[in-house]
Amino acid sequence: MSELNLKISNDLKHFSRTPEINQKYSDEQKAKIARTSKDFESLLTAMMLKSMNKTKEDGLFGEESYGGDYFETLFENEMAKNISSGSGLGLASELYKKITGEDLDVSSFKNSMEPLRIKSKVELKNMDKESTGIVPSKQSMERLEQFDEHIEEAAKRYGVDKGLIKSVIIAESAGNAKAVSSAKAKGLMQLIDSTATSMGVQNVWDPRQNIMGGTKYLSEMLRQYNGDVKLALAGYNAGPANVEKYNGVPPFEETKTYITRVLGYLNHLKEI
Repeated sequence: MSELNLKISNDLKHFSRTPEINQKYSDEQKAKIARTSKDFESLLTAMMLKSMNKTKEDGLFGEESYGGDYFETLFENEMAKNISSGSGLGLASELYKKITGEDLDVSSFKNSMEPLRIKSKVELKNMDKESTGIVPSKQSMERLEQFDEHIEEAAKRYGVDKGLIKSVIIAESAGNAKAVSSAKAKGLMQLIDSTATSMGVQNVWDPRQNIMGGTKYLSEMLRQYNGDVKLALAGYNAGPANVEKYNGVPPFEETKTYITRVLGYLNHLKEI
């Protein structure tokens, strides 16, 4: 075959379409494409981190950590956003260039990170979305299995959803019947002495009595707040006096985090 010679008078002739591609998008559209590309890369990074964390059997924060699974989710998401906020994996840049024909300026994202925080009182209406992806640890689920009979009994006696009881137990003690908090709350449902006594619990360390007493108290909270689960959980965690004082969920980070965790566990249990 003879050599094919091409005479090209304009070196850029074969790239004449590139400016046309660039001009298809306004600056606002390019900003949206850039953000979407970064979000996609962040999501992929979070999935990779989650997969890596699963190789550690007792989780990132240890088997006995209360709320460790919730903070693992936050950690994974925040790490993913931090990684992708810079040069990241390079995937966002490749996607952006494929669509627009231009290079992505990653420096514009370095100062766009939101600080790690729990939703404020004004944003509580979106808390169900915040609960998405919060999964109980494998160890807490395994410990919970041995109490199924007691949970079933308590659910029937007091008319409380079985999944809600389980979710409260996981959030309170991770299924550890011997758990004691810094406030001296005890057992599976973390009953303080005064609450245990008022609910007729004679031995707070007995799993059945603890579950029955905790469920009875939870049912009282649900009745007091007309079935509003968030207010009932707020009352269970912070006390009904604080719910009344603030005319709703108290602005305590611990309480808001607690509600988010319980709802997350509840959503997970409904899916399995």
